[in-house]
Amino acid sequence: MAEHKVFSACPHDCPDTCAMITTVRDGKAIDVRGNPDHPFTRGGLCVKVNDYQNRVYSPDRVLYPLKRIGRKGTGEFQRVSWDAALGEIKTRWRDIIDRHGPTAILPYSYLGTEGLLNGLNTGDAFFNKLGAVVSERTFCDSAAISAFFMSCGPTAAVDPESFVHSKYIILWAINTISNNLHHWPFIAEAQARGAKVVVVDPVSTRTAKKADWHVRIRPGTDAALALGMMNVIIAEGLVDRDYVEKYTVGYEDLKARAAQFPPDKVAALTSVAAEDVRKLAREFATAQPSVIRMGVAIERHAGGGNTVRALSCLPALVGSWRHCGGGILHMPIWAFPVNWDAMSRPDWIRPGTPVINQWRLGPALTGELPLKTAIQSLFVFNSNPMVVAAEQEKIERGLAREDLFTVVSEQFLTDTALYGDIVGQPEKADIAIIRLNTPWVPVETDIPLAKMFHHGDLDFKGKTKDSILQLLGKVPTIVDIYLDRPAVIPEISAKATGLLGDFGASDAAVLDVIFGKSKPEGHLPFELPASMDAVRRQKEDVPYDSKDPLYKFGFGLSY
Repeated sequence: MAEHKVFSACPHDCPDTCAMITTVRDGKAIDVRGNPDHPFTRGGLCVKVNDYQNRVYSPDRVLYPLKRIGRKGTGEFQRVSWDAALGEIKTRWRDIIDRHGPTAILPYSYLGTEGLLNGLNTGDAFFNKLGAVVSERTFCDSAAISAFFMSCGPTAAVDPESFVHSKYIILWAINTISNNLHHWPFIAEAQARGAKVVVVDPVSTRTAKKADWHVRIRPGTDAALALGMMNVIIAEGLVDRDYVEKYTVGYEDLKARAAQFPPDKVAALTSVAAEDVRKLAREFATAQPSVIRMGVAIERHAGGGNTVRALSCLPALVGSWRHCGGGILHMPIWAFPVNWDAMSRPDWIRPGTPVINQWRLGPALTGELPLKTAIQSLFVFNSNPMVVAAEQEKIERGLAREDLFTVVSEQFLTDTALYGDIVGQPEKADIAIIRLNTPWVPVETDIPLAKMFHHGDLDFKGKTKDSILQLLGKVPTIVDIYLDRPAVIPEISAKATGLLGDFGASDAAVLDVIFGKSKPEGHLPFELPASMDAVRRQKEDVPYDSKDPLYKFGFGLSY
């Protein structure tokens, strides 16, 4: 029996991007394991992925296009051809555009599949060219990202691997062992060398049980604790004044604000004893290099952005940034700049195009938002809004509208897919997902392909860009769809002409972006919010303004 191994990477939304090795026998995946030779993920896979072949071959997979034949939500479908499915979409959308305009179409996607080519921003260029509503994505980390950049600038911050050099580690609002498991070995190594590990969390998590000190905090009061620490650091003369004077702004304002949070007041707010507030502040200031690993949970409340800003001030106040292993880590993806504009094409967004925040999907579908044009069609991919979005009863009511044409690209019949008029995912499309990741994988040593097992045999390890381009010609990718290559996906492209169109991209151009050879002109790949007015424009009824965009990077908005 012919057997070989394929290198790949986990496609799920997670900080780790685990490197995987799939064993393929006679054209079928029989086993999935972590890659033990990967320098960061070191052979580990979480329980969601270590039997991924069972997901791929699940009898519940959606393998063919489905058309609704029953009442919405009942899951009554019949199989149709790709010609019929794409023809239906094309006909319905052209009719909607003719009668209502393209802003009657709402795309909805998030991070069901990661990767630069198949993930968050996959459909942006197409829907921007079409003239559809801009779908604002703020589910995860948008407030934290904005706050972090506004406080620290567009920096990658601390290298996760440098935690081995840290002497004092605060894991703030993150359960590292369960949710960022490959970072834990570096923390454990530092701990074995004598570093103190502190967990700030209301819950006694697995990580908290391994820590040297668990600081139990009242949920939502993290900013008060950070300000209390600053109060002590300033009052007791523990500020690195040289660093503050040379590399920071706003110290006097921060000092005045921190003065309003003495330890006794902080104790009443946070349920952390006043003496523990003092102890935490003193140890963080004096045990250098000290570092904070900040979790996504930190933003999950009103004022979460300002909480991130408060935490981000602490390392600068005590000069932690001077040292290897000192500072604060939010998301490491900023170490891998990407020209998001080349991927998403915000220049194709027409002036005045409405913006709808994905949290407001329910009110958007039920007509409760003040939109000039009611939503007549919804296209969902990489997301399951019936489960993940707020106001579920409104979403259900909106999806049940008989006049709403809903298309869902999905691997399984999810709660959202049950309401689709057309449901499907090209089987080949999730067989060859390029996982050119941003976080942990060094491009020069391992360019992973999320090889979905039984169609083709692609391995990018050690390949040049030219050889990768040759491989890409053998399987369908998002580039193929953009370029409308009938020779590659004949069953799809036959009806895609004119609907998908030629976006002027090329395989080489896309890879140049990923490999960092295509640089944006005149600005960084990502920028701070252009103005506070731009930050305040997070309303569903405010049109897109190309002169004052909210974000220029891939998270947050689709422009």
